[in-house]
Amino acid sequence: MNYWLMKSEPDVYGIQHLQKEGTTLWDGIRNYQARNFMRSMSIGDRAFFYHSNAKPPGIVGMMEVIETGITDPSQFDSGNKYFDPKSKPEAPRWDCVRLKYIGTFGSLLSLDALREQFSVEDLPVVRQGNRLSILPVPEASAERLLALLGPL
Repeated sequence: MNYWLMKSEPDVYGIQHLQKEGTTLWDGIRNYQARNFMRSMSIGDRAFFYHSNAKPPGIVGMMEVIETGITDPSQFDSGNKYFDPKSKPEAPRWDCVRLKYIGTFGSLLSLDALREQFSVEDLPVVRQGNRLSILPVPEASAERLLALLGPL
């Protein structure tokens, strides 16, 4: 099993939305590196749900990858803000994964707290100015995060 950190703005799609829905399609990713990280995910991988553009930003919950290799439908919808006119159904550029809600941690682990505990090599999200919405989390760092966050 691999671990990931996946960011979303809580007012757009927060952990409370995922908890209510149970599962979600993680669509709308329009960065090639983030897309490639999704392409390397496997069923059963775990992802830390990170609230970005929040006060404070930080890790709030846990998800599990339950389906991979899904063509992102938003790329073909001209009314969607993630529409990509260069992407064609016969040659899609963007794909996504389906995730299920595992739980919400008792308290948020803020970016400031993460920066106190982890180096950039240990946890890339602590890099100043990091805007990538999907990042790998090394197993040793995931274990430390889980110990810091406590039970779901």
